[in-house]
Amino acid sequence: MDFGHDATTRDYAERLRAFMDERILPAEPVYAEQAAQRSDPWSAPPVIKELQAQARERGLWNLFLPDSAYGAGLTNLQYAPLAEMTGRSPALAPSALNCAAPDTGNMEILAMFGTEEQRKRWLQPLLDAEIRSAFCMTEPDVASSDASNIRLSITADGDDYVLNGRKWWSSGALSPDCALLIVMGVTDPGAEPYRRQSMVLVPRDTPGVEIGRGLPVFGYTDGTKGGHAEVSFTDVRVPKGNILLGEGEGFRIAQERLGPGRIHHCMRSIGVAERALELMCSRAADRVAFGRPLAEQGVVRETIARARVRIEQARLLVLKTAWLMDTVGNKGARTEISAIKAEVPRMTQQVLDDAIQVHGGAGVSDDFPLAQLWAANRTLRLADGPDEVHLRSIARRELRPYLRESGASAS
Repeated sequence: MDFGHDATTRDYAERLRAFMDERILPAEPVYAEQAAQRSDPWSAPPVIKELQAQARERGLWNLFLPDSAYGAGLTNLQYAPLAEMTGRSPALAPSALNCAAPDTGNMEILAMFGTEEQRKRWLQPLLDAEIRSAFCMTEPDVASSDASNIRLSITADGDDYVLNGRKWWSSGALSPDCALLIVMGVTDPGAEPYRRQSMVLVPRDTPGVEIGRGLPVFGYTDGTKGGHAEVSFTDVRVPKGNILLGEGEGFRIAQERLGPGRIHHCMRSIGVAERALELMCSRAADRVAFGRPLAEQGVVRETIARARVRIEQARLLVLKTAWLMDTVGNKGARTEISAIKAEVPRMTQQVLDDAIQVHGGAGVSDDFPLAQLWAANRTLRLADGPDEVHLRSIARRELRPYLRESGASAS
């Protein structure tokens, strides 16, 4: 395994680093001011469109897509350090580069599984950031970490499908720019558990679609990104041509979507941890307690040292995972994908918590970004599968050869 940056990665990294320093980080106070002045609580601050235009001019656009027909054509290993950089300013940088969830995952599955007509209608406007989208999978009435529990019905009726059910945590659905909902539901309740589900494309303005409340995360609405919506579907009718790939393919599509999504989250999460460590060191150097700078006190030094070690360990595991995804495919990297998804958000949460502690009362205020970063990162231990599901998956594969010998089941 060689994790050295090749010429392509070095070129993108140099340009992205300059863009972060010259445009993104200086725009953070502008973004906050515009967010406070919005008339629509679910709209993006205007500075995002300005940054997007500048990113396109610099060739820093759709970096996450490995197919050069749609994006930069980078491998996972090439994209990893770039995504990490954007994690240093997670509110602005991913959106500025058109590399923000949930649109990234939705673009990936449209590129992989969409028909020519579906790509023309939905993928191209998403690639150009003309519209936004939401992914509707999680449901309030069932444990949605087990996809076989999904209840929203997708019933064939002539040339149409009719949808009935309720979703929540549909990120981005409240944005005025959101035009598309990708909805997972049940087309065949009698099929095998993971062949029951399908995915359909639902224009947000379809009759019967009701965008309900926005769900706050520890009090933060994430309104600048379109919030996290509860969405009801009542006799929602769409043409059968809106199905993705075919009936019974919903679980497969979800897995294809979530693999890259999980590693992208982890890449950015390492950038968040780096930003937290940077703030922690700066605060420790500037603040004096009991006659000495915090940076000279042993307990703070140990905290900083452990943060650096944790970040480096996590980064190496993410890079190994990226390398495996590039060389043996997502299926061959399943254990590592689960491992980073269970470990990296937990690592970042610990580094953020330590940074908050070093900042004292200021750390839990909105004078610094740490509290909001902590809240957003904590959700990653639930999003795209909770820690426990990933750990269960790792343990099952680890135990399988031993249990096979004893005649027990690893399931």
